[in-house]
Amino acid sequence: MNRELVHSCFGGFKCGDNSEWKEEEISGIAPDALRWLLKHYYQVLAFMFAIEEINGNQNLLSNISLGFHIYNAYHNDERTLESSLMWLSGQGQTIPNYSCEKQRKSVVVIGGATSELTFSMGTLLELYKLPQSYTVYTAVYAVAWALHEMFLVRSEMESNVDGENRVVSPQKLHSFLKNLQFNDSAGNLVVLDKKRNSVANYDILNYVTFSNDTEVLIKVGEFIAPLGQDLTIQEHAITWSTRNKKPPQSRCNKACGPGFQRKAQEGRPVCCFNCDPCPERHFSNQTDIDQCVKCPEDQYPNQERNQCLPKVETFLAYEEPLGMALASIAACLSLLTALVFWVFVRHKNTPIVRANNRDLSYILLISLFFCFLCSLLFIGRPTAAYCLLRQTTFGVMFTVAVSSILAKTIIVVLAFRATRPGSRGRKWMGSRGPISVVLFCTLIQGMLCGVWLLLSPPFPEADTHSDREHIILGCNEGSLIAFYFVLSYMGVLALASFAVAFFVRNLPDAFNEAKFITFSMLVFCSVWVSFLPTYQSTKGKMMAAVEIFSILSSSTGLLACIFIPKCYVILLQPHRNTRKTLKNNVKS
Repeated sequence: MNRELVHSCFGGFKCGDNSEWKEEEISGIAPDALRWLLKHYYQVLAFMFAIEEINGNQNLLSNISLGFHIYNAYHNDERTLESSLMWLSGQGQTIPNYSCEKQRKSVVVIGGATSELTFSMGTLLELYKLPQSYTVYTAVYAVAWALHEMFLVRSEMESNVDGENRVVSPQKLHSFLKNLQFNDSAGNLVVLDKKRNSVANYDILNYVTFSNDTEVLIKVGEFIAPLGQDLTIQEHAITWSTRNKKPPQSRCNKACGPGFQRKAQEGRPVCCFNCDPCPERHFSNQTDIDQCVKCPEDQYPNQERNQCLPKVETFLAYEEPLGMALASIAACLSLLTALVFWVFVRHKNTPIVRANNRDLSYILLISLFFCFLCSLLFIGRPTAAYCLLRQTTFGVMFTVAVSSILAKTIIVVLAFRATRPGSRGRKWMGSRGPISVVLFCTLIQGMLCGVWLLLSPPFPEADTHSDREHIILGCNEGSLIAFYFVLSYMGVLALASFAVAFFVRNLPDAFNEAKFITFSMLVFCSVWVSFLPTYQSTKGKMMAAVEIFSILSSSTGLLACIFIPKCYVILLQPHRNTRKTLKNNVKS
């Protein structure tokens, strides 16, 4: 019978005749130290039990018995390495790579009870290819099965070798421990990888200490090592040692729920943090998140900021009350302008219509009609065509209207000068002169709009930032400089008309439209001066509403101040619409 030796190191134990603890020595040990010693004592019992169980198994290492030495180990890296080197070299002087014990038959080391002790020993033993495993009971069986496999191989190759003279080399056993598979006494499969680490299933045990200082290990889960991901824990089976029998919390405060993010507290441990609400446009739908996630551009967080909701598209629509009201007002004013135009055409040969160039009056009424209608381009869903036509149509139509008024004021001045003897202003009193003024002024505005459309035309735009819950659909002007050039040009024409009309407001009444033009230009300029700051301070569909209101109010001011008094005379006081009345006004 051959007897192979297994070397084992456990902290806190001595071997030989002097390894028994005296009663007075035990009574002087602190409870924690005594509990630590008992833990290692149980491991020694498991080690010895496994050796006896293997030696009694006829199917494993038949005719071979395992022996063992149990050595004391130290909880100090230096002493541990020194003891391991002394074991390798013998009891005398430690000499690396040389052993004084020729008859030593230890073939494997089962390392200490703690991972620190095992690592320190393994660093040295690895150099000499001495096998070392970490789980006591399983490690003993692994050694036995490795020896069993090695002897089977050697028996086939060296059948004539006497069993009494078998010599086991630790280096050879080292190779058999790699990729070893066997079933332990409980029938569980144990697998060792190339680094001799167990990759079998692991039981997760709950270490329970009772009030009488008795201890027991209770299985509460398992870990399947080959996959590395299958971890099962039965939380209800765990007995916690805390006062409230609940899992201990490794944090200073409660978890941060959805809608909040963790923020570390300065100067405190990492487990201490504040729960700050997610910032604007961010959300979190998980617990204990470090940073909230930003919602997509077309979504916004709800009030709790734990989810994102889709933004609603908004624009000035015909279906909503504001759009419906503005569209109705624009339509009514357009009809009113058409009615005034009909009145002037029907009474085109009367003195009051002919007095101030009826062709200019027709042009002014037609332009006002389209000014009212162009406001409808600002209502409805913005499209590419709408965006191109909005400002350019508005600019050209208003230029025609304002230039017509400028031509009217010029005619008032020329008409008064034409009454003087030898005046040359009479030749400009025809229709060509005033219409030329309108065409020239409108041509300049048309060129400005053409350059605008060629270089940087307006286009539809979806604004996702200005409003938290809405996507604002509107028109980007393309070039704000071009837009303000168009407005500035109309402003120059309006100021010129206002200035001329103001200076000739006291001319004879027969030829005088200057008073009405002065009031109309005063209204027009007041509206558009207040429009600029209001337009810049509004967003979304209210910008379109502000511009529509400015268009309607300024156009209404021109229509009311210039044409309503004449319609009043034509329709309600026809006796004043005669040449005789006009001549009497001139004489007076």
